[in-house]
Amino acid sequence: MEKVTVFDLIERMSALLRSEERKKCTEFGLQSVHLQILDYLSRCNKYSDTPAALANYLGMTRGTVSQTLLLLEKKAYVNKTTDTTDRRVVHLSLLPNGKAMLQQARPTELFDQAADLLVSDKLSNYDEMLVSMLTALQKSNKSQSFGICKTCQYFTVSPDVHLCGLTREALTEDDSGKICQEHRAL
Repeated sequence: MEKVTVFDLIERMSALLRSEERKKCTEFGLQSVHLQILDYLSRCNKYSDTPAALANYLGMTRGTVSQTLLLLEKKAYVNKTTDTTDRRVVHLSLLPNGKAMLQQARPTELFDQAADLLVSDKLSNYDEMLVSMLTALQKSNKSQSFGICKTCQYFTVSPDVHLCGLTREALTEDDSGKICQEHRAL
């Protein structure tokens, strides 16, 4: 009997996720990319809420992302605002309709059930193993990690404020717990 490779396992998990995602999207008249964008925007911080970061995160062209964002704007799911400091930069945010749609369309039931089974099978450290695997894949691919801000080597905590050591800017508690494109693994 041939051993199943890590690639085969990850590919199958990804296929299951996308299958569930397509079912939910069809139910709500969306495409998978729409849901992926809404999900990303719900989890990114102020350094990563731009069309360029979104395109990089999803591995898509900026043109494809731009066209998709136009549709999501038309449906009142996403808002674009020009940066007050640098007028060339556009920031994206979820509107209330986008947040509501994401909550309805996110395919989490299957994976919540699977996580419960893992915990009941005494495999409670599966999340650490999966994070390690993701980090290894990103390093192998030489891609940005897009990790959680507070797990970054630049993240610093002082008595009164969280700080990004790279930009020297103060961070809110909310931004500290979100995805950042500037993330560098410890």
